[in-house]
Formats: sequence, C-alpha cells, structure tokens
Amino acid sequence: MTSKLPMLNSLDRRLNLLDENGAKLSSEGKSARIGVAFTELRARPERDCAIDTQLMFGEDIKVHDEKEDWALVQAERDDYVGWLEAKTLKYETTPITHLVCVPRTFLYPEPDLKLPHKGMRSLASGLVVVDEEERRGTKYKILETGEAIIARHIRPISEHESDYVSVAETLVRTPYLWAGTTAFGLDCSGLVKLAMFMCGQNVLRDSDMQAATIGKEIDAGEEYENIKRGDLIFWRGHIGIAQGKGLILHANGNSMDVTSEPLLPAIERIAYLYEKPIGVRRI
Repeated sequence: MTSKLPMLNSLDRRLNLLDENGAKLSSEGKSARIGVAFTELRARPERDCAIDTQLMFGEDIKVHDEKEDWALVQAERDDYVGWLEAKTLKYETTPITHLVCVPRTFLYPEPDLKLPHKGMRSLASGLVVVDEEERRGTKYKILETGEAIIARHIRPISEHESDYVSVAETLVRTPYLWAGTTAFGLDCSGLVKLAMFMCGQNVLRDSDMQAATIGKEIDAGEEYENIKRGDLIFWRGHIGIAQGKGLILHANGNSMDVTSEPLLPAIERIAYLYEKPIGVRRI
C-alpha cells in the first residue's frame, strides 16, 4: 500500500491558520512553561474556538505574542503553534528533572498519601524534584513547589521506556477526547505521540504529519499479514498501533476510548464509513 498523504510541516500549517488573525512569530520568543495539569491550544484567541491540541504541565514553550488574556505560543516538543490562556503559563522556570511515568498520579501537600490531594498529573508531565522523603514505608519525591508525589510514579528525564507499544497499552480505557494528548483524554495521534515521547521520541502531533515522518513505509500484504507489533496503520485522518497477534490498539470514536481489538474486523468497520488503510509504517 502506498500512502496518499503529503509531507506536512506542523509549524507551516499552523502559521497559515494564525496568519488569518494577524498573528506573527517573533524571532526568538520568551521562554515559559505550562503551569496547570493541561491546557488547550486554539487557532484563535477565543474560548469558543475549537481545540486543536493540548499541552501538559511542565512542557516548555516560547511565547511569541500576547493579546489581552491570551498568549501565542510554540511548543518545544513538537513545534505546534497556537493560542492558549495566558493564566496557564509560568515564566520563572528551572530545568525539568523528572517525568511522570504512570498514566495518572496525585500531588500531596506533604509526604502523606492520606492527606487530601492538591492536584493531578498526566503521564509525561515534567517536574522539578528538589528532595525526597520516606513516610510509613512509602517513598516520596518533593517538588520545587513543596508538594509531594509518589516516588515510583516518576523517573529521571534522562531515562526512557524501551517499548512504546507497552506504554500505549497502559492507557487502555482512557476516554477518547478530540485533540487530547494527556492520559486524562486522548485522540488517535495523541496516543501515539504520548507513548513515543516516553521512549525518547518527539514526533509530530497530527496523524497526517505522523504518516509522512515516522519510520518507513512497508508492504502490509493483501491481508495485512506482514504487519508486526509496533507498526503504525494509517487511515485518512486516523492511526492505530499494531499490538501483534492480529490486534490493533487505538483511541477511537467507536468505543470512545483507547481500546484493543482484532485488526481485520476494525478495518472492515472503518471501511464501511470511510475507507481502508492508506499506509503502514514501521519504526
């Protein structure tokens, strides 16, 4: 099968949309970081504008413009550009030391899991750890904010997972969310992006961008018999992860969550409304 999707650049495409509103990127931008659990990026500085993607706590960004309560930013992980609410940013930052390595976790006001939590963090959220403490046999890391987090729920930023499919499998039953990129809600390309990031790979955000840039195209076979675990299966506007043994893992609007199901029946179901896959790529 040959992919029918052109090579697209996330920055160029986003700028085409933003130009309609007179938005321009400055030469360098001002460094900042996402300071809430997650926030939404939009093409226009308006709350009723559709959400294009999400950025999560600890992501570093560049601020290029400001308009009332909004900031035009560019994400450092994937170059995605858009407007977000300025109140979600913080400007005084120190280098990230750790990432959340479980789907979701909680923050505590001090090292005590019996206390009311102070917030939640998604897989891949960036944290700054300054200390550690053990209480009643549970180890905690102390963050720069003074909050505590379970030590086994985070890992140093220099360490990476080895199998992105295994990471994606931990997210089964996560609700489907259009434009979602966190473990609180995901779309199809958001699942791929999040799982690969935990393996040290920064990939582009949208499925057509991923279809043009990740791995190399392979011949899947007439009955998809050549597909192996870890291959990416692309439809026009959708992407799934081959788990092996004839299964596919994907965030989808049919089950409205991240689900594992047999590949061939999924292909037939999707083809009934849209079309069959247009390409398969191997990492």
